[in-house]
Amino acid sequence: AGILFPGWGWWRLLALTAVLIGLVTRIGPAIAIALPGLWLWSAVSGTNQILPEGWRGVDLEMGASLGRDQSLQRQRDLVTDVRQAAGTRETVVVLPESTLGFWTPTLERFWRNELQGTHVTVVAGAAVVDAVGYDNVMVAIDAHGGRVLYRERMPVPVSMWRPWERWTRETGGARANLFANPVVEVAGRKIAPLICYEQLVLWPILQSMLYRPDAIVLIGNGWWTTGGNIIAIQRASAKAWSALFGVPLVISFNT
Repeated sequence: AGILFPGWGWWRLLALTAVLIGLVTRIGPAIAIALPGLWLWSAVSGTNQILPEGWRGVDLEMGASLGRDQSLQRQRDLVTDVRQAAGTRETVVVLPESTLGFWTPTLERFWRNELQGTHVTVVAGAAVVDAVGYDNVMVAIDAHGGRVLYRERMPVPVSMWRPWERWTRETGGARANLFANPVVEVAGRKIAPLICYEQLVLWPILQSMLYRPDAIVLIGNGWWTTGGNIIAIQRASAKAWSALFGVPLVISFNT
């Protein structure tokens, strides 16, 4: 729908449904002939969504060490990356899933101090851990402090989210905040946040679009997909959703 009917949002989803139904009727051949024409029209007339002003998505190439290396030097390296991306302007810099590792008061204080004297807001992936499990989150940090911005609605089933734990009394899995926080606000903008696997599931993005966000912010961690095409699929899917609803897109991946 995003490729064939960019910018029409919910109406185009209905149009695509009608097209798919029409393909199995008598007029199916005519529709099949018309679809390439729609694709060509979209390719000629469509435009890529421009990033929100002052927003930067930063891709990292830190492999499996991202989020696992909790050293002070790693945090300083990340601060350097943020400063280079931000320059001297008022900027929101987006970093990938799991970038900060475990979100703690000490880490929050470190980043708050490093951002003193700047107009930079950092949105980054982290994990909030307690005695029974953890939340995969986005945090927002600026010179005034940090906060949990978003808790992932749909972690990867089995490897992260294990719903049977509540009955077996096991611990350690990620929580699924299924229909919570479909949009959040940061730096004066309402964003639709998506963490990695959520980009491949239909309902999180549709739930977020109901609230008419100003931008889609997608973060992911794809070092484990080396040699595969999962990240390319996620990027293509995100761009299609962005085109369909006419909403700017910010992407940040680690490979």
